[in-house]
Amino acid sequence: MSIDLSSLNGVHDLLFEIPLKVRQGHRFQPTGFPDLGAAEFDTPVGRSLLIESAQSMANRLEAVCWDESANDLIEPLRGLSYVRVLRNNSYLTSSVTDSHRLNSPYILESKDKTFLSTLQGELGALEKGPINRSILAQKLLKYDVGSLVHGVFLAKEQLAGGRLRVARALTAFIEAEGVRVAPSGGSKQDHVDPTGQAFNQGGAQKGFGHVPFPRDEYTAETITLYASIDLSQIRGYGLDDDATRLLILLALFKLRSFVDSPMRLRTACCFELRDGVDIASKNLPTFHLPTRDELVGTKDANGTWSGNLPMLIRSLAVADDGEKSSTQKMRVTEVTFAA
Repeated sequence: MSIDLSSLNGVHDLLFEIPLKVRQGHRFQPTGFPDLGAAEFDTPVGRSLLIESAQSMANRLEAVCWDESANDLIEPLRGLSYVRVLRNNSYLTSSVTDSHRLNSPYILESKDKTFLSTLQGELGALEKGPINRSILAQKLLKYDVGSLVHGVFLAKEQLAGGRLRVARALTAFIEAEGVRVAPSGGSKQDHVDPTGQAFNQGGAQKGFGHVPFPRDEYTAETITLYASIDLSQIRGYGLDDDATRLLILLALFKLRSFVDSPMRLRTACCFELRDGVDIASKNLPTFHLPTRDELVGTKDANGTWSGNLPMLIRSLAVADDGEKSSTQKMRVTEVTFAA
């Protein structure tokens, strides 16, 4: 059954505010920043806390698409474009797993300039004058569709003077309200030498002896995952209807896959949905986040997935190596990193 996106026509963006709860107990460990610690802030309703930032959530929404055991996209999404980086003929990283996606130094800073030269040639029309967003979007769809969802900044001078950038179309972050510190602590135990001085090896500074430490966790009255899909930005890419639909469904899939999983952000920070799996949009209540089955379907005996998203991927991806050189379709590109 086709997922109906007609209600999104004319809508600027699609917003979700998804209530979460701690999976076990009441305490959770927030994200921390150097020289800052936990990101507490005041709002009209009281003390609040940033649990997971937009940049960290972008990485997590990419991660739900990746099979670490296979070093590849999960099966239903295979055919989406991305760049695989090899070193000594073995997998090293990819534009899906690296923080800067297509702008990864392992892709653009390698001594092997083959792919950089390819990009430079295909983006040559953008070298001077205003950036033609449609041309840029077509090339990103061809080589790294994730950059159209999560954004990218191609900072290399050789690529249109380092002016090529795309903002996030899918943004998410997690905040808590009504927060309180739950102080605790612990001790690193040394059963050989509790004092740390017996062997004159530097004591606690070198890890010897009992080392007590404080620990601050938090409790909260409410925890909310905020997410937005910028539909106007996606339409503004100027891609055809199938590609536009693909990007919207891919963003919905990422969000659904994340909330359906045990949201274990850190050792002591694991959340789950508070109010069940039926999730309505904040600004368009008649639209509900599709289920994973609706998005990817099931796999038949031939290994073909039946859902809306895999069907679109098959229509927009190259069918074989011979097609790669003659079309602008999505493909997996292998790049060799040479230091």
